[in-house]
Amino acid sequence: MWDAGMTGVSYLRRMVELMFLGQFYHNLDNKGRLIIPSRFREVLAVNGAYVMQGFEENLLVLAASTFDLIAQRINQMSMTDPKTRLLRRLVFSTANFVEMDKSGRILIPQFLRSAAKLDVEVVVVGNGSYFELWAPQNWSSQVEQIHDTQVNAHRFAELNLASD
Repeated sequence: MWDAGMTGVSYLRRMVELMFLGQFYHNLDNKGRLIIPSRFREVLAVNGAYVMQGFEENLLVLAASTFDLIAQRINQMSMTDPKTRLLRRLVFSTANFVEMDKSGRILIPQFLRSAAKLDVEVVVVGNGSYFELWAPQNWSSQVEQIHDTQVNAHRFAELNLASD
């Protein structure tokens, strides 16, 4: 990612370009393949990705390097802790390595499609270092929460963006 000719500003611009941003509506084909938005493909094309169950009724898609970092952190946790064992089960039992085909599609396994209630239409939602896959009806309830202006004011206040 860093190139010897890059300035700090160009490096930051490149990092933002590699973030997963925006919302896209795509359809699963009859085999369960999903077209990845073209702007997300560069990151996934390098080493593939992992798709896994999300925290709400959704799926997470993580670049392989991001998943590897999570796996390393989990493997450093004590397996004698019941919360750790549940986390390990959530992550490792639902994670599935995926590679894009020549058409920019990934295959979403049936058990994950069922877990997220994905049928035909899928909302692909950028989330910075990863993206999420939502059934439209589940995404619409998230959008309602996102559009709560009073709550958003508190969320942004916590970022402490005041300039000195």
